[in-house]
Amino acid sequence: MTSTLSFTRPFLFTNASNLLRRNCLATFSFSASFSSDSLHQKKWRQPVSSLLELGGVAIGKHDVVRDDPTNNVPDSIFSKLGMQLHQRDNHPLGILKNEIYNYFDTNYSNKFTKFDDLSPIVSVKENFDDVLVPEDHVSRSYNDTYYIDSQTVLRCHTSAHQAELLRRGYTQFLVTGDVYRRDSIDSTHYPVFHQMEGVRVFSLNDWEASGTDGTSFAADDLKKCLEGLARHLFGAVEMRWVDTYFPFTNPSFELEIFFQEKWLEVLGCGVMEQEILKRSDKENNVAWAFGLGLERLAMVLFDIPDIRLFWSADERFTTQFSKGKLGVKFKSFSKFPPCYKDISFWINDSFTENNLCEVVRGVAGDLVEEVQLIDSFTNKKKGMTSHCYRIAYRSMERSLTDEEINDLQWNVREQVQSKLNVVLR
Repeated sequence: MTSTLSFTRPFLFTNASNLLRRNCLATFSFSASFSSDSLHQKKWRQPVSSLLELGGVAIGKHDVVRDDPTNNVPDSIFSKLGMQLHQRDNHPLGILKNEIYNYFDTNYSNKFTKFDDLSPIVSVKENFDDVLVPEDHVSRSYNDTYYIDSQTVLRCHTSAHQAELLRRGYTQFLVTGDVYRRDSIDSTHYPVFHQMEGVRVFSLNDWEASGTDGTSFAADDLKKCLEGLARHLFGAVEMRWVDTYFPFTNPSFELEIFFQEKWLEVLGCGVMEQEILKRSDKENNVAWAFGLGLERLAMVLFDIPDIRLFWSADERFTTQFSKGKLGVKFKSFSKFPPCYKDISFWINDSFTENNLCEVVRGVAGDLVEEVQLIDSFTNKKKGMTSHCYRIAYRSMERSLTDEEINDLQWNVREQVQSKLNVVLR
């Protein structure tokens, strides 16, 4: 499971797995019949490039996936680097990003500098230390974060660039990019997703005439800005602010809207901790910051039911969306049945669910829809604990055959036993 330190998903400004609850379990029976829809699939999957250009820097596979005891980046994660879904104008994430850009350009006279091509390979200092993540915080663990080596990670949040941009003199900016986290498997979680970070810095002259202190001035400006953004994206909705805690902002808030008959958490935000500004030679300033997850908002705005669909190149998905068309409702092109397989084993002291999900993803890729713990018991005489997990396999594009599922499950069992050192039951 992921730790709770986030604006958007649990790293920067949000405890936001609460937004889209994990109550979407499919209840269909498995059918191995061949679907004619599979005839319409686009054969799109290409071999993974061994050389990418990220943020203007050439990155080889050996720079990310290494034979190093501290490296935990699998090939499947390297294959996502450079996909840049947020830069595609006809993709739901690109459409949403551009609509947010439009809001800031219109309301702030193009004053916000935009970054959407910064390299996701960052230092531990940039990812954690610069935004005041405590040394002992669980988010720093190898269970939660993809480490290239002991001092380098795939960014867990776009806030990894915050301090550097402040030091370079930027005072109003938006950062959008792909972020990486070892996580559970269900319809709303994926090890790669996209965030947008916003920062605005104020000087004494900005708040002096307001008759309030700098913190209050920044908090009021922040709320006004984000309430306007929520109306821009969702229309005339009811909103509420929830006080919360983040280590890098004080005060800190979450914005919720009443949408489609329920309260939805939209983003997290707050007034930046003075220590961050001080380290950037801005101790006489105040600033606000917010963070939002593009997938989470896009799933709501476009009615996209499964986060895996954002990575699909099936034309039945991609052709439903076009530049500038926010909120076009996704039309499911087929409902393919899931297949459920259980796996039981005696766990050891080093077992974590995130490690299990990494193994399952490594075998089944995007054919795995969910991994759920369905039973746990402890044999007190042996001093051993057993877990039983139910794995749901389902393709977004075709029906899977019995043979495929059985092969996947057999490989999962082998890999779980060998890589996690558990005893299968």
